[in-house]
Amino acid sequence: MRSPAAVAMAGVALAAAAVGAGCGFSSEEAGGSGTTLKWYVFNEPGGAFEQGIKTCNEEAGGRYNIQYVRLPTDADQQRELVARRLAAEDSDIDLIGMDVNWTAEFAEANWILPWEGPRAAAAAEGKLEGPLRTAQYQDMTWAIPMTTNTQLLWYRKDRVKNVPETWDEMIDQAKKAGRSIEVQAARYEGYTVWINSLVASAGGEIVDEEGNVKVDESTERAAEIVKRVATEAAPPGMSNNREDQARLGFQSGRSDFQVNYSFIYPSAEEVKGFQDKIGWARYPGVEKGTPSRVTLGGINLGVGAFSKNRDLAFDAAECLAKPENQIVYSEKGGLAPTTEALYDDPKIKKANPFAAELRQSLDEGVPRPVTPAYSDISLAIQKTFHPPEKVDPGTVVDDLKDKLDKAAEGKIF
Repeated sequence: MRSPAAVAMAGVALAAAAVGAGCGFSSEEAGGSGTTLKWYVFNEPGGAFEQGIKTCNEEAGGRYNIQYVRLPTDADQQRELVARRLAAEDSDIDLIGMDVNWTAEFAEANWILPWEGPRAAAAAEGKLEGPLRTAQYQDMTWAIPMTTNTQLLWYRKDRVKNVPETWDEMIDQAKKAGRSIEVQAARYEGYTVWINSLVASAGGEIVDEEGNVKVDESTERAAEIVKRVATEAAPPGMSNNREDQARLGFQSGRSDFQVNYSFIYPSAEEVKGFQDKIGWARYPGVEKGTPSRVTLGGINLGVGAFSKNRDLAFDAAECLAKPENQIVYSEKGGLAPTTEALYDDPKIKKANPFAAELRQSLDEGVPRPVTPAYSDISLAIQKTFHPPEKVDPGTVVDDLKDKLDKAAEGKIF
């Protein structure tokens, strides 16, 4: 277990090999003329980002040409690959499609440039409060919110008569029907998201804004729910399942429920008639009568600190994140917009008939712990709760506190 600083130092030594070998990257020329700006961002399969790039390159009028450098779809791998290059002060990175939880770490390491003055105003203009907070750290803006997301409850409306309001109700229904609940429980970032949402929905937090450990009975309650799902309503391979495995499991008919992001809705068109069977509701609560508070996701656009084309990179980031392109990302990729007014746009409502529920969840959503040591915190959560069927609610509070304390001290846990 290493601190972010240790990872950064190791990254310097590895970066040259990573650059030479490609390290999992795939680069695609977008065509056009002008200064090449390389945008490192995950491989979006629906063509949404290609369309945004095409639009911005055309509007640039020859000033710049954005090149799409595709990262893996796995958020942990994305962060590792980008962090290695930035630790080596790689000027190849002009724009970064950053997972929302990277902000504090990348800002603290001086890997991204702050948005100041008119740039900061442009980054904040018309944005939803929750997504905007994910782009800020220590009273400064470090990125422009491009897409956002949070999970909803998706269910088979042809099978489910009464939509559950809580996890316990959902587990009881799934168990009675002899079917499973699709979740993300592999040992990766998506598992941290589930735990963070359960803890927040139970009224707690894992780490406060000052970086202090706040693990309490809400963590124990989260462990109880995880253990129930794992032992009473687990899909096959639950401890290795991620977002796409959950989507496919739901589409296969083995489950009446899944918690997942909005991308599952456009993806359902690949099975004829299946989209018509999907219902949606707010993410389940932990206690009856207490609404859930769900972890915010999404992509913020940062400008690499070592870019040789800083001004152009800021201009390109503003273009990629503008409302017209957010509509494209929503229509083609199922990626929710960060601009508040778009939730009343007919195109968004057509592409996302669940927009009202999504907007409410975003308004009341919670970030993951905002700290430069986030990657260590996430690993501590994953290690404490995994595998899900073996988590012990009676010892989880002490176990997690111990690991978080060791992480803060840079010790192995």
